[in-house]
Amino acid sequence: MPRYFGQPKHRHDGAVAAAVLLVNLGTPDAPDTRSVRRYLAEFLADPRIVELPRWLWRPVLHGVILRVRPARSAALYAKIWTPAGSPLQTGTAALAERLQAALGAQRPGPILVRHAMRYGRPGIGKVLRELAAAGARRVLVVPLFPQYSGTTTASVFDAVGKELSRWRWVPELRLVADYHAEPRYVEALARSVEAHWQRHGRAQRLLLSYHGIPQKYFRNGDPYFCQCQATARRLRERLDLGEDELVVTFQSRVGRAAWLKPYTDATLQALPEQGVKHVQVLCPGFPVDCLETLEEIAIANHARFLHAGGERFEYIPALNAGDEAVGALADLVLRHGQGWPEFDPGWDAARAAARQNAARTRYERLRDGSR
Repeated sequence: MPRYFGQPKHRHDGAVAAAVLLVNLGTPDAPDTRSVRRYLAEFLADPRIVELPRWLWRPVLHGVILRVRPARSAALYAKIWTPAGSPLQTGTAALAERLQAALGAQRPGPILVRHAMRYGRPGIGKVLRELAAAGARRVLVVPLFPQYSGTTTASVFDAVGKELSRWRWVPELRLVADYHAEPRYVEALARSVEAHWQRHGRAQRLLLSYHGIPQKYFRNGDPYFCQCQATARRLRERLDLGEDELVVTFQSRVGRAAWLKPYTDATLQALPEQGVKHVQVLCPGFPVDCLETLEEIAIANHARFLHAGGERFEYIPALNAGDEAVGALADLVLRHGQGWPEFDPGWDAARAAARQNAARTRYERLRDGSR
């Protein structure tokens, strides 16, 4: 049978705009077992996350993991949930809103900024359809993962492609693969550290904790480990820290397979025995605070360090929707949007309106003539 290609709420005489789609990982709708199970079922079913044959993985996922893990994870989410909802959800929405304002102040053209989640809501497909209905004919996709990994960035690209594969009129598309070495991003990280130092002083160690991935993914060509090290190297140089003053570790491992090392929890547990009693932890791979930063680092690993004999532990918050984060993202977006008319500093609103009116007139004549 022929495949059906649709188009979401398209108008031939509608206004045309460009769009920026910020995509974060995702979050359950609520910190309860049912919501977490639904979220984990989508997340862990992605072959980009778990690279096992589906016939082998699905029975484990549905027969074991989704029966046990949701309740445990829901209890962790409950620790960091706010009256407004998930910190990742509210933080990403605030970042998109502030980026919209920043781009509006720098470019006169119609540029729409929206956010979506790879897993959970709002879904990538839903937001892309909303952008199409709003007239977006050019879309810049910005995964909020500074360091590229097949488990994150590539999965976002998969979801975008899957949605657009069903459209009749596919928009012009650009994808940002990573921004791990962008000077403005590294500068934003450095300033967040320096601001923390001004308030609390320097610790004996600045620990950079990145989300881990299985070592076999790295051996099979994933550049994530190298990009994490590159970000750390640039930040170390910018802050003028020695090799032993800034340490790179990896968190959030699951299962029995080897993941990227050194592990964050093991490192924090060992540092007090080495005479390091004061640490500060920054998570450069998380632009917005979430479960992995607020619970795993600021609560669980904080307690682990103190229990091992540490005396002072400070988590340096993610950039979130602060001025430095918005400025860095605006620079990134403006560079990747070069050549699109909406990103032109000289965009002429009156000329654009005249073209739209002319298009509407042509459409009405064609429409009336076809009756």
